[in-house]
This record gives sequence, structure tokens and C-alpha cells, in this order.
Amino acid sequence: MAAVIAGAGLLQPDRATGATPAPGTAHRPQATAPDAHAATYPLDCKGAPQTVTDTAQGDLDGDGRPETVAAVRCAAGSGTPPHTIYVLTQDSTPGAPPRVVATLLDAALRRTATTLTVSDGTVTAELLGYSSPSVPRYSPDVKQLAKWRWTAGKFRQELTDSTAGRV
Repeated sequence: MAAVIAGAGLLQPDRATGATPAPGTAHRPQATAPDAHAATYPLDCKGAPQTVTDTAQGDLDGDGRPETVAAVRCAAGSGTPPHTIYVLTQDSTPGAPPRVVATLLDAALRRTATTLTVSDGTVTAELLGYSSPSVPRYSPDVKQLAKWRWTAGKFRQELTDSTAGRV
């Protein structure tokens, strides 16, 4: 009897969320976010390898399936190459690799992403950069907070600049 009571204590119902599951999803397994390291990125590194430096996951478009946001840059022998930030989705075909569906930040903007998060469908990245070509590349002097949200079928960006000065 004691074993039955102890076992019953371990078996608890799922925590109530107050949300009603979408029709046809009540018994569907939870979708997993795409693996950023399994994706192929359209970043030209001139023969150098690519490096995923940060990732964040969340449902960005409200379809109930999580996407992955990945900060990717070329793996240089020295220095800090700029980042490109991509959004990945996972096709429903078993064994299909993740695919890039959006580019949020292009390497041509010459920004380095220091943080990357997803919360409430919003992607947030802290970016470091340079106010002019005369600023030494080892000392970024511009700090920006970039946010992207899926709206009306595309990502919309909000960018907040901080004052120029050494960061």
C-alpha cells in the first residue's frame, strides 16, 4: 500500500496553463526548435568555415512551432568578423535539415551581436559597431539594441542607438 501511495505522488497531471489547445493539437507531440548547427547558411566566408556563436528559440510567427534564431559569422584566424542573424524553421518532413527563412542582420552592416534572445515572439540582439572607418576595429564605439517582430507576413525591425563612445 505504501508503494502505491508513493508511486501516486510521483504521477501528477500536467500543470494547468489555462490555455485551450488548438483543434487537432491536443495529442500532438511538442515541436522542437531547429538545430542551428545542422543548417546551411548563405554566408560567403571565402573558404573559411562558418561559426554559430549564439542561438535563441521561440515561436516567432504564431504557428505553434518554434523557430531558431542563429548568430553566424565567418571563423577568422584573428579579429572579430561581423555577424549575420538568421531565422531557421524545421520542415515537417522527417530528416529534413533546418532551412533559413529570413535574414535579420546582414554581415555587410558590420555589426557584432553580443546577446541574442527571443521573448514573446520578439527577437532582441545587442549589437556593437563603429561610427566611422577611423575608429579602431578593436574598439567599437556604437551600441545598438535591435528588435525584430513578425508582422503582416515579414519581420519588422526596431533599432535603438546609444550615444557614440567607447563600449
